[in-house]
Amino acid sequence: MNLEIQESFFNDHQSRFSPETIRSYRISLTQFFSFCEKKFDEVKATNIRAWLSSMEEKGLRPRSIHLKLSALKSFYQYCMEENKIKKNPTLTIYTPKKDDSLPYYLSKRQLALLQEYTKGDLRDRAMIETLYATGVRISELLHIKLEDIKWETRQIWIRKGKGNKERFVLFTHECAERLKTYLNQRKLESVYLFCNPRGERLSRIFVEKKFQGYSEALGFKVVPHTMRHTFAAHLAEKNMPQSYIQELLGHVNINSTRIYTRLMEQARKKQYDRYQS
Repeated sequence: MNLEIQESFFNDHQSRFSPETIRSYRISLTQFFSFCEKKFDEVKATNIRAWLSSMEEKGLRPRSIHLKLSALKSFYQYCMEENKIKKNPTLTIYTPKKDDSLPYYLSKRQLALLQEYTKGDLRDRAMIETLYATGVRISELLHIKLEDIKWETRQIWIRKGKGNKERFVLFTHECAERLKTYLNQRKLESVYLFCNPRGERLSRIFVEKKFQGYSEALGFKVVPHTMRHTFAAHLAEKNMPQSYIQELLGHVNINSTRIYTRLMEQARKKQYDRYQS
């Protein structure tokens, strides 16, 4: 019963939600109903509060809890619209305040260690370089096709970014060299820039596992999204205007980019403190 209504919810929102939103909402709803063990129309506000408390106890960040609650609110809004329930259990649940902590990014030294560690595998090294040079999301990286790369102007066409928005990202000469070296030694035919031995695009899970391995080997945390934060933070440290960073990241709302300006201020303060001590 729960699965049936969830499938209807996702089918009806296919055009409105990005694949990423659907993926994250699916995980959130599965987690909630595993925790609650009730039929969707028997859920009370107290069950939702208990779930939120359990996530807080596990140390989940407010931002993550906020996203999971958004999935539940959206689902129950749909149930109300479809007359599947008489009362929305999420109505009295207040969204937890998002933490305003700065995104975690790699220092120049950590980035160099990661680049050094992956240099034995041409594909992995090229992947690290592309994530860092372009600031693309992992989902965007895995969808890049060879025909999307404009080598002469060093641009990549991101066909379907978040919210199905298109944009062009730039890449460096160093990144171009890494990509060419990797592609020249690649034996198999594939339309994708990064592919598995069958020529299909790499899976997100495969890449995330690779990054887990890097974290364990290097002793500091790094996930694919860390590279996006690192790209933006390093540009902010170089005083690139906020609007340019916003464009490259594909942020529709400049508020999403403002956090990197705060990173820039933090970086400047670090430099200042270094010269003062």
